[in-house]
Amino acid sequence: MGEGIGRQLASKWAKTSALLSHPRIAPHIPPTRIYTKENLRSMLSAYGMVVIKPVRGAGGHGVIKVNRTNGGYSYTYYSDRRSFSSFESLTASLARVKKNRRYLIQRGIHLATISGRPIDYRVKHVKAGEGWVIRSMVGRLARQGLFVTNLCRGGTQMTAAQGIRRSLSSGLVKRKKYEMRELTRISTRVLESRFPGVGQLGFDYGLDRNGKIWIFEVNTRPQ
Repeated sequence: MGEGIGRQLASKWAKTSALLSHPRIAPHIPPTRIYTKENLRSMLSAYGMVVIKPVRGAGGHGVIKVNRTNGGYSYTYYSDRRSFSSFESLTASLARVKKNRRYLIQRGIHLATISGRPIDYRVKHVKAGEGWVIRSMVGRLARQGLFVTNLCRGGTQMTAAQGIRRSLSSGLVKRKKYEMRELTRISTRVLESRFPGVGQLGFDYGLDRNGKIWIFEVNTRPQ
């Protein structure tokens, strides 16, 4: 198999379900469910903030952050923020945005930030010959006013070390990079055993304000 060539898996739900089966990985995945009104209501009640995203999609397309507020509910879609007094008006508006696509609901994580802008990390893992190699580990800082960090949405790329140092502390750089590498290797073994033929994986990690690492999703066609 040539480097960078491999099986494609579009379903975020299939990959998330596989990773949840591993006891070392599961604690690093935010609680995730298939989108239904009932699941949205219960997860907003439990967590106050969730992110909903298409089961199939990339580049931050269609990702919506939903909040339960004192006065009702709100959501942020790209730079558009809307507020609602009732759950029914919230879900009616979301239905128009979702356009009958299948969505996931994921617990929202309060990411560490730089100057108020959230940052996450992309680790690219590629099969080269008989083994896997980590090709890159970078930080992605959201554009001012957005919560998605994708570079195609105006995010700024920096080294992972710069991101960890500026958003948390220089003392955490070495340990957090090591943890992301270890989670990447274990997750890759799980995914390769469940989906033989994968050849490249892009892991999207977030570090919350306490420094805990979360796995948001894994792409089989990372940019």
